Amino acid sequence: MEYRAQSSRYEQMQYRRCGKSGIKLPEISLGLWHNFGYVDRYDTSRDIVLKAFDRGITHFDLANNYGPPPGSAEENFGRMMQNDLHPYRDEMLISTKAGYLMWPGPYGEWGSKKYLVSSLDQSLKRMKLDYVDIFYSHRPDPETPLEETMAALDLVVRQGKALYAGISNYPADVTHRAADILKEMGTPCIIHQPVYNMFNRWTEDGLMEVLEQDGLGCITFSPLAQGLLTDRYLHGIPADSRVGKQTGFLNEDRVNQMLPQIIKLNGIAVKRGQSLAQMAIAWLLKDKRVTSVLIGASSVRQLENNLGALENKQFSQEELTAIGLVLEGK
Repeated sequence: MEYRAQSSRYEQMQYRRCGKSGIKLPEISLGLWHNFGYVDRYDTSRDIVLKAFDRGITHFDLANNYGPPPGSAEENFGRMMQNDLHPYRDEMLISTKAGYLMWPGPYGEWGSKKYLVSSLDQSLKRMKLDYVDIFYSHRPDPETPLEETMAALDLVVRQGKALYAGISNYPADVTHRAADILKEMGTPCIIHQPVYNMFNRWTEDGLMEVLEQDGLGCITFSPLAQGLLTDRYLHGIPADSRVGKQTGFLNEDRVNQMLPQIIKLNGIAVKRGQSLAQMAIAWLLKDKRVTSVLIGASSVRQLENNLGALENKQFSQEELTAIGLVLEGK
């Protein structure tokens, strides 16, 4: 059946300015890290992406190694772009990244110009796109000069293969240096993508201040801590969960370790009239320096549940105090 986007798709979503750039991102964006590779059902992945667009999610985030196998998420997304979303390309903001291992040999990972430019060329072919909106250096390279990595981002923007440059997983001091280098080149870094959630708050130790100072947007990934900040594990481990999947990144020991805090946080969420996942997303959005929260989804139902976070983004001081005490282990 031919896909036609919902005419009401922009009515419920709110958008935030991305740093000092000209673009805005939806408060919730969709990441294709998990659940969109060849090991997953294509029809389910397609349903999630199309529903997301129907709900005002204009930003779709990928990387060269997303799958599994690596590259398959981009290929599946390219199929959706060609068959369903091509008429809406100018309404969409699509990003990809390079930095982690993608092919064998000395040029298949990290931050050399050789790797980054080659990887983006491959990504564009997989996604059947002429350009991406944002191209990220996925992680800092301890051996390649930062100037070379940033020069690669500058190059692909000037070539028209990407409209904007971004970085991901960079610590605060390297972020500041990278932003300065790109600014001098005339291709400003507009966005940083860090992991940030209630259980991983490293961004609060200087990075958020750097982003605000240097005018970078912030799009957080893993807002639900790989599924820990949901109600999925309150009564055991479902077979279709990330813990139950052989290809998942979460294990049973980690779930059991965090379960006491998960139970307490869920109690606070229930009192707010939210699911734990909704509260975890809203907790990130309370900080105006967060441009967008990057969610994953394994079903349309899960996507819809997460979007429900936008219905209550306000926290009382009592709620914030209670959450803080739980996160401190009290």
